Amino acid sequence: MKLVAVTFHFEYTEAIEAILDRHGIADYVRFPMMEGKDAEGKHFGSQVFPGNSSVVHAQVPEDALDALLDELARFRDAKPAHRHLEALVLPIERRL
Repeated sequence: MKLVAVTFHFEYTEAIEAILDRHGIADYVRFPMMEGKDAEGKHFGSQVFPGNSSVVHAQVPEDALDALLDELARFRDAKPAHRHLEALVLPIERRL
């Protein structure tokens, strides 16, 4: 089992959740409307720094990892507006 942390612009929440559903990922948490900074600047949800990020932490079985990352990469590469998506794979040492 791995923890996949996906960061993306909040307006793509439904698309990211649909990708997780297609891969049978049932265990995740979503942190909506978070402030963040990327290569294009700050996204603080204000007029000066518009936009927000969302983060999903998903528990992903190792045998499902490659297919999920492949679809996330296709989503990211499909449009210039999706280029902010980032996915990190982290080990899960223990789980309760």
